[in-house]
Amino acid sequence: MTKPGISQRRFLVSVIGGHRCDKDTAKMAEHTGEIIAEENAVLVCGGLGGIMEAACRGAKKRGGLTIGIIPGGNKSDANKFVDIVITTGMGYSRNTIVAGTADLVVAFPGEYGTLSEIGFALNAEKPVYGFGTWDIKGVKKLENPDQLSRILRTLKGEFTWKT
Repeated sequence: MTKPGISQRRFLVSVIGGHRCDKDTAKMAEHTGEIIAEENAVLVCGGLGGIMEAACRGAKKRGGLTIGIIPGGNKSDANKFVDIVITTGMGYSRNTIVAGTADLVVAFPGEYGTLSEIGFALNAEKPVYGFGTWDIKGVKKLENPDQLSRILRTLKGEFTWKT
């Protein structure tokens, strides 16, 4: 049995960042969510507030699909823009799943949880792009969300499933 190719599976983009953010950063995260949806990718996140909620809100504005991988066991903890809530009961250990699920990670400002997700993604050789986030080797800096659209088109076209 052969594995489905990219044309049969949706590209997954994990958006990571703080539980709280300022209005400008929230706007940027929301626009990022819009772009992810416009590119027919699925937005994956930690499912809570701040960056995660703003990105999900943007994806939903454009008819996108959102997945929230939450730290607790209560689905009602997820923000209202999450379509599919995955409860883990793992606390911040769920960060490995948020990062590992992605085909690409977009990082926004955040604290140590965001830092851990960046580390997990880089260790798994996932492409990581950042907006004002941790300055770490391997994180490619972006100035505005519109750059992400070109990147997604390129990566989706080149993507091959690891076996």
